[in-house]
Amino acid sequence: MERLFSVRLGEFTTTVVRSSLDEVFSGFEDKDVLLVTDEHVAALLPPTLRYPQVILPPGEQGKRWESVERILEEGFSRGFGRDAAFLGVGGGAVTDVTAFAASLYMRGIEVVLVPTTLLAMVDAALGGKTGIDFLSYKNMVGTFYPAREVRLAVPFVASLPEREYRSGLAEVIKSAMLGDERLFGLLEEERDRILLREKTLVQEMVERALRVKARVVEADFREGGMRAFLNLGHTFGHALESVTGFSRFTHGEAVAWGIRCALDLGRRLGLTDAAYAERITALLDAYGYPSTVGGGISPPALLEAMRMDKKKQRGKIRCVVQRGMGDTLLVDPEETLLTDVVKQFVE
Repeated sequence: MERLFSVRLGEFTTTVVRSSLDEVFSGFEDKDVLLVTDEHVAALLPPTLRYPQVILPPGEQGKRWESVERILEEGFSRGFGRDAAFLGVGGGAVTDVTAFAASLYMRGIEVVLVPTTLLAMVDAALGGKTGIDFLSYKNMVGTFYPAREVRLAVPFVASLPEREYRSGLAEVIKSAMLGDERLFGLLEEERDRILLREKTLVQEMVERALRVKARVVEADFREGGMRAFLNLGHTFGHALESVTGFSRFTHGEAVAWGIRCALDLGRRLGLTDAAYAERITALLDAYGYPSTVGGGISPPALLEAMRMDKKKQRGKIRCVVQRGMGDTLLVDPEETLLTDVVKQFVE
C-alpha cells in the first residue's frame, strides 16, 4: 500500500492510502477484525477470507438501526474487546453504518474503510460523518467518527454498474465546483475516457476529488462553517431522495438535480454568474443527468423534506450556492422562492 496523505480531524487522524485489491484485507494480523459488507460486495470477496462477516442489505436498505444492532451483536458475541477493529468494505451505506457502529462499540474502536463505489471513494469514506437514515429522512442519526485509514482500490470501479458509476461522477463534479479547476477541466475535456473508466484517469479523478474534501473537513471537522459547502446540491437532492423513498434515484442523480436547483437559486438571488451556471449545466448534460424529474413528485412535499435538512437554523432552510468556481456561500432564502425553484425542475 502507498500512503497518499493524512488528514487531521479533531483528535483523530485519517490516513488515505492507495491499495491493490490484494492488499485491502491485510495488516490486521495482531487483532480481531469484524468485516462488514453488503450482499453485492460479499459475492466478490475472496473465498479464503477468514474474518467473521456481517452482510447487510444493499444500498439505503442497509442504513437502518437494525444493521447497527447486527454489527454490535456480532462483535459482542465473539468477545471482541476495545483493541478489535471493524473493517467496512462496500459503498457509502456500508462505510457509514460500519463507522457508526464502531463509534458506539465500547465507546469507540478502530475502523478501517475500503470504499468500493466511486461515490464512497470521493465522498462517504473520508471525513468522519457516520450515520443511518431515520423516520424516512437521510442521515438523521449519526456521529462524527473518522476512520483510522481509508484504502483506495480503484480497480473496484471497473465492476460497477453504469448507473452506479455515473452516480459517483456527480460527486466528482461537485468537488471540482468547490475548487479544483484542473479536475473540472478533466471532466470537460476527457468525458469519453472517463466514461470508459480508464484506470489512470479514474485514479487521478478520485485522488483530486478526495483532496478537495480533505482540505474542507480538516479546516472544519464538525461542520461549524465551511464544511457545509460539501452539501452543494444536497439540500434539494436529499429532499428528492426522501420523497421518493430512496428508491427511484441514486444519490448522485439526486445531487446532480440538486446542483441544477442550487444554480437556479443562486441566479434568482443575483449571486451566481450566468456564464458559470451555463458551464455547469452543460457538463451535467454531457454526463446524461436529467434536468427535470417527473412521476408525480410534489413541490410542497419536496419543501417539507427540505425543512428537515440538518443545516437549518432557527427554523429556516439553508442552501449552498455559488458565485463561481470555488466561491461558495450559505443562504437562507424564503420558502416561496424555494418553491419557485423546484417547480422549474419538476415535470
